[in-house]
Amino acid sequence: MKMLQKQQTAVITAFLMFITSAFSLFPVPEGSRITINGFLDWQSGEIEAVTELDITSIGIRFPSGRIQAEEILKDEYLGLVKPILLSIQADSSSTVEDLVLRGDLAFRQLDEICLAASKVTPYFSIDLTRFSGRYSIKLGSISSTLIRHRQPGEPGRPLVPTPAANYTGIIIIADTPLPIHGRNSSALLQPCLFPKIWDDEMNLIYERNLTDPALTGTGEKPMVHYTNTQNIFRPTPSGIDDKLVSLVGDRPLRIFASSVFGIVPTDPVINRADALLILSNENNRGLLREGRVVFVINDDLLKFTF
Repeated sequence: MKMLQKQQTAVITAFLMFITSAFSLFPVPEGSRITINGFLDWQSGEIEAVTELDITSIGIRFPSGRIQAEEILKDEYLGLVKPILLSIQADSSSTVEDLVLRGDLAFRQLDEICLAASKVTPYFSIDLTRFSGRYSIKLGSISSTLIRHRQPGEPGRPLVPTPAANYTGIIIIADTPLPIHGRNSSALLQPCLFPKIWDDEMNLIYERNLTDPALTGTGEKPMVHYTNTQNIFRPTPSGIDDKLVSLVGDRPLRIFASSVFGIVPTDPVINRADALLILSNENNRGLLREGRVVFVINDDLLKFTF
């Protein structure tokens, strides 16, 4: 059985390597140079990518060569952008590529996500030497395909509830290096599609199956929003950036993470006393279901440039 599983994994891995490179085998003129650059922005929840073709390397002339240039960009796009999606951290133990290898996400679904990207009409550079396409992919379009539950789970109710006010959102602050639970080292909290929240007794407080799939399953709303410290200490009545107020309201519960957890440290750990403020109150448990959760992480980790 184990041998069969290994053989299946080897076949899938080989197929994945073929898929991510196959588009470079299409009949693109020899010597052409096409690149991709852009960034993954965890704060906006989007991937912004620009593919760029050096048209001087293949002798394309404007304007007659526009159709040929567009076809080259179209043919090469998937092969260029898919490795970026595959490298995204899905949770503390898996990347999107790992999910594909396990069969949790199909190649077809990944292709559909890439092809559904928002895009602008390809354009020439001012000096007419480069032809570019610009694309935008929402991270929610990836995470929504992995929301499989139909009803939100119920967070654990404490046997001895703690009196707690009704809050309008939950903000967990983890923007500095923190101890890694179970290890003799520290690290910054890393962003991912599906983080978990634990208390310091290692009770699970929040994970994807506790969210309302009618919200997080649409692709429009992630289970966690990422931001920086500047946006939660504003000179406003609530002290919060106006864009965040629509998510966590003007009276959020602010919690400092005590440590981080995971093979990749994507999960904040909070004190049990803070966890009880969430779990002891029906209103506050509802904040988890609605995904009214913000993680404050280090500025350097909010945007990844490729």
